[in-house]
Amino acid sequence: MLDIRFIRANPEKVQQNAEAKGYKNLSVVQLLELDASRRTVQQHVDELRERRNANAAKMKGGKPSQELIDEGKEIKQQLIQLEDQAAQSAYAFETMLHSFPNIAEDDVPVGDEEASVEVSRWGEQTVGARDHLEYALEREWVDFERGAKVAGAKFYYLKGDLALLEQAITQYVLNILVAKGFNFMTVPHMVNARTMMGTGFAPRTSDQSDEYAIEGEDLSLIATAEIPLTGYHADEIIDEARLPLLYAGLSPCYRKEAGASGKHTRGLFRVHQFNKLEMYAYSLPEQSQRVHQQLLAIEEEIWQAIGVPYHVINIASGDLGAPASKKYDIEYWSPVDSTYRELTSCSNCTDFQTRNLNIRVRRADGSIEMLHSLNGTAVSLARSLVAVIEHNQRSDGKLDVPSVLRPYLGNREVL
Repeated sequence: MLDIRFIRANPEKVQQNAEAKGYKNLSVVQLLELDASRRTVQQHVDELRERRNANAAKMKGGKPSQELIDEGKEIKQQLIQLEDQAAQSAYAFETMLHSFPNIAEDDVPVGDEEASVEVSRWGEQTVGARDHLEYALEREWVDFERGAKVAGAKFYYLKGDLALLEQAITQYVLNILVAKGFNFMTVPHMVNARTMMGTGFAPRTSDQSDEYAIEGEDLSLIATAEIPLTGYHADEIIDEARLPLLYAGLSPCYRKEAGASGKHTRGLFRVHQFNKLEMYAYSLPEQSQRVHQQLLAIEEEIWQAIGVPYHVINIASGDLGAPASKKYDIEYWSPVDSTYRELTSCSNCTDFQTRNLNIRVRRADGSIEMLHSLNGTAVSLARSLVAVIEHNQRSDGKLDVPSVLRPYLGNREVL
């Protein structure tokens, strides 16, 4: 969430930012009214508590007068009413405060998805490949029919060499991350409401919630390892000398894909469950822009080594989401569709998530402040398989294995 002190000092900027990010129904004026009301009620509560304490002190040391007893009863009744009012006021304020998205960086393009700006491009734009789903079905590498039978539409089985290829990509990329100092972690696949809300994925509208909630439990299935990795250091203070902290989290990702209508959904590209290896970083505020560029550089290194052409785009404000102040997407070139399609993303969330979950840094001088959090997709495996299939098909129907992946497939050159 945003710092209320920042909002009080910059109401117009916060309002314009919310609207630019697509949160059209939020009002800073209303939030500040709730803030003022909350503080006024709390001030009255504090004053009554002081009167109660003073009254109690007068009753000590002897038999209290009826006047003191009556005054104590009156204060108690007033406190019950005011504390209830204070709780309701605080809840309304906190709920609205959590609805406001993070402030976008100055160089983020303003507009919807189409306003995103290309930053760089790598590789050749080839054309004419076969659709990955047709290719995989023909080789009996994927089974959506049986996936639907046991779980529903857009669930699937990976089989044989395609399942092995997924494991090869995972291990190849994990080795890169470990060599670069990332601490590898497996993570809980379910998190509580506080952790889920702490990541800041507030939907713009009520029908966009993307998580699967567990009925009767304070738990939801994770949509990305970013969520439990954000909660890992909740309510902790980290010494400055330890930063940045780098984590690599491997997990399945469970998504309803709410609000995904109109987007590319063919085959493995957009599914309800897939595996992903996520990069995560905690950094000092003055480090976060540099760390953001480092995460992006790692993503580019991976896809250049695998040999998949792509471009990098600076995501526009309307497609940025609540927690990110800036996000880069890598989109691979699809020779099937002759267009770029999303492959990875990389976000700087500044102090938005850490403020939600009370994650702080202790400076060398002893002062304490919020630190910054960042995340980036190392590999989203289902989409990675789509990209590799589209770019490594042979005319005889077989698949060339990218050279960097061969050691993880028994040095096989062809599948």
